[in-house]
Amino acid sequence: MVLKIHLNDHKKVIDRFFKEHDIKRAIVKPATGGSSIGVHSVSTAAEALKKAQELFSRRMDTRVVIEPFCEGIEFTVIVLQNRFGLPVAILPTEMEIDYADHQIFDFRKKYLATRHVTYHCPPRFENQVVERIQIQAEQLFKTMGMQDFARFDGWLLSDGNIWFSDFNPISGMEQNSFLFQQTSRIGMSHADLLKYIVKNACRRHNIPFPKGYREFAVGEEHGIVNSPQAKSIISLSKRADKEVNILFGGKTAERQVSIMSGTNVWLKLRKSEKIQPNPYLLDTKGEVWKLPYYLTLNHTVEEIEETCKTAEKDEKRLHQLKTRILDKLGAMPGEINEPIFLPQKMSLDDFIKQSKFVFIGLHGGIGEDGTLQNKLEKAKVPFNGSGSKASKLCMDKYQTGLTVKALEKEGIYTANKTLVPLDKLFKLKSAELKTFWESATKELDSKTVIVKPVGDGCSAGIARLYSTNDLAAYLKHVQKKSAVIPMGELENQHGIIEMPTEPMHELLLEQFISTDQVRVVDNELKWRTQTEWIEITMGLIEKNGKLYAMNPSITVTSGSVLTLEEKFQGGTGVNITPPPEPFVKKSAVENAKRRMEKVANALGIQGYARIDAFMHVHTGELIIIEANSTPGLTPSTVIYHQALTEKPSMNPTLFLESIIKAAK
Repeated sequence: MVLKIHLNDHKKVIDRFFKEHDIKRAIVKPATGGSSIGVHSVSTAAEALKKAQELFSRRMDTRVVIEPFCEGIEFTVIVLQNRFGLPVAILPTEMEIDYADHQIFDFRKKYLATRHVTYHCPPRFENQVVERIQIQAEQLFKTMGMQDFARFDGWLLSDGNIWFSDFNPISGMEQNSFLFQQTSRIGMSHADLLKYIVKNACRRHNIPFPKGYREFAVGEEHGIVNSPQAKSIISLSKRADKEVNILFGGKTAERQVSIMSGTNVWLKLRKSEKIQPNPYLLDTKGEVWKLPYYLTLNHTVEEIEETCKTAEKDEKRLHQLKTRILDKLGAMPGEINEPIFLPQKMSLDDFIKQSKFVFIGLHGGIGEDGTLQNKLEKAKVPFNGSGSKASKLCMDKYQTGLTVKALEKEGIYTANKTLVPLDKLFKLKSAELKTFWESATKELDSKTVIVKPVGDGCSAGIARLYSTNDLAAYLKHVQKKSAVIPMGELENQHGIIEMPTEPMHELLLEQFISTDQVRVVDNELKWRTQTEWIEITMGLIEKNGKLYAMNPSITVTSGSVLTLEEKFQGGTGVNITPPPEPFVKKSAVENAKRRMEKVANALGIQGYARIDAFMHVHTGELIIIEANSTPGLTPSTVIYHQALTEKPSMNPTLFLESIIKAAK
């Protein structure tokens, strides 16, 4: 049913709809919005009316759709149009989600890799079910007069029927979106797919397609043998002596961010004429997998690990389906170029032995605490970033603070900190915990405190605590070894808090630093001066053996601390690079850059890094938060913005090449 904003019968219509269809759960969403934003799950007619009124009041749409919640298995399927104008459905992706407590496949689950949703591509459906989905999707594509490509979301119902719920004429195109994930299953790279779509669109509009783009061999497994294999072999052999093995994944709380970083580095370096990048996964058991293109585009470590284990069986099951898809696509030689091979499993030591250069894309754990760096140093294998000693120091936030404390005469400070053994805190009764809180806040000179693990990534387990109750709630989750702290458990908590996967033995309590209030409202910067301190993050890059600080970025938060999304998910966080005048003096920025170089040198950082700090807007004095010796390199990470503001400017591929050059 559809509600219209100008009518006043909303309550009556909703009540009748719920009663006539005996609805126990429904979905409320904008009629013309995307498939994620403004979508709500409700149990009653009253809740449906409230959500509809919210959508109307926010002017998200002038019409709101209300429909029964599906009971079944959710899927999505990509449809391409071939050169003859006929639709061809690719292999669907199944979404495995816990729908309890009104959970749905929302924006966070779609665009930030977490274990709250598991993608299965191929789906765990029988082949005949996959074929039915494909046939119906192709029929819908044709019926709706669509062109080039589309994505259809739907449900396999409990009675075996198929219900399509959303029709997306333009599918999302993030690096491991369904569009690229599904087409990679038939051997298409990102470039292959986009060229295929553009070439067909050019053909339809009688526009000549540009010649001279790179062509690689189409493997025999695609059924197309008249391909320029010689060109492929020559092109690859030119880079064979410059192989870089990119390692990502692991088992830390930031392992999914590591997937985003590692795959982004891999895709960026594929553009390089100097480097041949190869993707490798460190799984949750500590084993390493050499990945084919199509498996690298899964969303989580666990998904890739599981799909690696079932790859041989899946390829046998899918052979007939894939052959049919390729036959219907009718691709020309040079249009499908990625070889399909089975993943190869090895130990971490064997991975190191066969590597000429390792690009560490791990976050937290052995990738940041010096363990992997030490192994590579002993094997004399070059790698990106700092050595084992500096990595170990930077991972320890308390020791980092002690090192920085020696630079106070340079105008470089660290927030007040105290390190507390967890076994001591766990023994405290309620009254004793209150006494401890009062003592700690007095010692830190702070009414509220920041709590964080002493040695983990830059996001795991970090929260602002306002009271003894907050501390008790945080300790409860630490003691239970919770994977996350759900929204609303702590006062003024903004978003869920991903917790460390490794046992913690100590907690770091840190003074909360008040800053100027910086917000972006309707694309306009709103600046309210309060303390003349702002939170920044600053990247450093090594050139000719010397570390140079790049332009800092102001980090704009919606809560007290930056969430995982705001740091790493595109379209969520706001960063301003460089800090704008007149709010921040140019001289202050330059002073801060020189000070940051001193911090990096004191910590023994090499290659590149990102350091988080508070900066005084007039003097450029710094209060150091933490140093990241192998910072995140997701598509939206701010270090790329900073590299672009350098003179000469460095695009992401050039920036990554510079990191590798510095390491060599």
